Amino acid sequence: MLIASQMEPTYARRVYPCFDEPAMKATFNIRIIHDPSYVALSNMPAIDVSEVKDENGSLWTVTTFNTSLKMSTYLTAFVICDFDYVTRTERGNEIRIWARKEAVKNGYVDYALNITGPIFSFLEDVLNVSYPLLKTDLVALPDFGVGGMENWGLMIFQEASLMNIPGDEFTSRKAMIALIVSHELGHQAREWFGNLVTMSWWNDLWLNEGLASYFEYLGAAFVEPKLSLDKVFYARVVQPVLREDSQIIRSLSAGEDKIKGSFSLMSLFDNITYSKGASITWMLSGFLTEKLFTRALTSYLKEFSFSNANQDDLWTHIQMVVDAQDEVKLPASVKQIMDSWTCQNGFPVLTLNLTTGTIRQEQFFNKKNRKSTDSYNNTWIIPISWMRNGSSQPLTWLDKSSKMFPEMQVSESEYDWILLNVNLSGYYRVNYDQLNLKRIAHLLEKNPKGIPAVSRFQLIDDVFALTDFGYVPIETALELTKYLAREDELFIWNVVLLNLIPDNLESTLKNYEVYPLLKKYLLKRMLPIYHYYAGFIRQNVDALEDDHFAQVYLEKLFATACWLGLQDCLDLSSELYAKWMDNPEYEIPFLIRRTVCCYGVAVGSDKEWNFAWEMYNQSDSAEEDEDILLYAMSCAKESWLLYRYLQYGLSDTLFSSSCTPVIISHVVSKDIGHRIAWEFVTENWPLLSEGYGKELLHDVLKVMGRFVKTDVQIQELQVFYNATLEEDEREAITLLLESAKLENIERIKLLIKVASWLEKNVDD
Repeated sequence: MLIASQMEPTYARRVYPCFDEPAMKATFNIRIIHDPSYVALSNMPAIDVSEVKDENGSLWTVTTFNTSLKMSTYLTAFVICDFDYVTRTERGNEIRIWARKEAVKNGYVDYALNITGPIFSFLEDVLNVSYPLLKTDLVALPDFGVGGMENWGLMIFQEASLMNIPGDEFTSRKAMIALIVSHELGHQAREWFGNLVTMSWWNDLWLNEGLASYFEYLGAAFVEPKLSLDKVFYARVVQPVLREDSQIIRSLSAGEDKIKGSFSLMSLFDNITYSKGASITWMLSGFLTEKLFTRALTSYLKEFSFSNANQDDLWTHIQMVVDAQDEVKLPASVKQIMDSWTCQNGFPVLTLNLTTGTIRQEQFFNKKNRKSTDSYNNTWIIPISWMRNGSSQPLTWLDKSSKMFPEMQVSESEYDWILLNVNLSGYYRVNYDQLNLKRIAHLLEKNPKGIPAVSRFQLIDDVFALTDFGYVPIETALELTKYLAREDELFIWNVVLLNLIPDNLESTLKNYEVYPLLKKYLLKRMLPIYHYYAGFIRQNVDALEDDHFAQVYLEKLFATACWLGLQDCLDLSSELYAKWMDNPEYEIPFLIRRTVCCYGVAVGSDKEWNFAWEMYNQSDSAEEDEDILLYAMSCAKESWLLYRYLQYGLSDTLFSSSCTPVIISHVVSKDIGHRIAWEFVTENWPLLSEGYGKELLHDVLKVMGRFVKTDVQIQELQVFYNATLEEDEREAITLLLESAKLENIERIKLLIKVASWLEKNVDD
């Protein structure tokens, strides 16, 4: 039994009567009456534990806690559990980490204990503000709805965010831990940015979360110096949120009147708040310099401790610091600059013309499906860090829709090139003219290291995003991939592969003549990095322990090499799989386990498949491995094996019922599996619809939709679901298939362009 609370954003009112608003801060006296075999925890230390009898004569324990500091209701918390803890004191703050007794005994929370103290001290030193509590409890719950909650003095986490299993191959990896650490750290930072100074109301939530996410990364780099901060921050924070933010969902900060009712409150806890908030903080810290930025934060925290602030209060404090010095000059007030980023939705794309040295900005939107009614006339005040021919230039600003920069006009020489937004210091995309792109592509082929790694990532990510949205032709993006044989950074390869071979298209791409061309073009370029990593996999996989990107991205590289039919990759997969079949104790390296199992089964016969099936049915396999095996068994290349797998999936005795839809959706997304799965679903629909109903059908149809190119094919699918679905649902599915058809026709046009470009360039 276990009781734990989660009050943010509006649940404190369900626990005790209160004015449940972040601005109404108070002190709290908490007392909990509980079963004597359990321990009660709350924000403050316990000051008294006594006993009381109820009317039946049973004994209860009464735990009384010290009066809290002045704080918001959403940060009050309690846990009643029978956990154990480990403890250490850092600068007078007693830190205790609580978890299930066996987890503590096995040392699973030691790592978290080792880093929590140093992180506290790091934050105290950077921000020059001391932590006001005498104790901090961190509790790891087996199950918890969010990653972590920064209740003051009593932080609550999912076990996965706090535990690292010593010696377990998967989690002893530094990279995974560093992310857990940074997660941790972010929460400590949120202690400062939410608990000490709270936003006046939820519409400025990003102030808490954005600042905290930013410090999360600074702190991770402090605890794990091997982590290259700018690469990780760009690949994990900025790039994904730029993709999302280009859908133009909402602005970072909104007027209070825009957010009514708690439904829309919950929707604020999203990537825009966390990642865009962090990206804009990163940009702000970049143009102010870290020194001025932390100086301003210190004065902001000191002034608003134990009270509330909104974003304007932060801008005022930054303005005061800027006004008091003369090294950093800004083109406008801090409020004007920052409001352009926080109060407008979306973000800009800068278009650079090198012949005239003109830069113009416009909102980045999808030109392919613009409605004539849409107006995109936002302008931003944009800091531009740039380099020319490899040497950094002084920061400059674009504060209107377009502006001429004489210093950016280039000469005739092909060695004269310009790079904007170096190391992604600003939250925007860049669209270069053909002249500059040619020069950059040329430079990349001669000397890729002449451009910083984050900027190489950015160039490729920007140019594919510009292609998707109709700013530049696909050929422009492909030109930038020619140099890849000399690219040794996995995180850059990952963004190339995600763009050229999106996960959801693997099965369809094989049907087109683009596949053999892609195979020839990409394999030639992938071999150097593939062999580099294959060497470690064969000889010494532990040496990759400190390679953060290998933990995260190696799987995609290997999966692509095997998918393209690279013989060495297929051989390596069957070798390692055979090794596992000979000795079930052997562990296939976790980094590529999913790919090895998939291709081990694909290249093999029913013998390999049956082994996967046996291993799946062993009761002691970890959940991760079960997922991998469920996937691997759908990789079989023989139709009868896939059909048998689907039959197994129907039987209650062989699988828990939640696996059936997983099995079907794995099989339906494979190149030979999609017809088999479709026939299977239609034959067994009465049975399947009882257990899984509409969701399953919807998922299967979505995948089938990837293959729809003609009205005849739509009709075939329609005949079936007209017989099985209610009328209102039929319409939705028809729309889904219609738009899938249009998408596919567009995609085929695109693939024809890609194929003809590859034909010309495949031998270069």
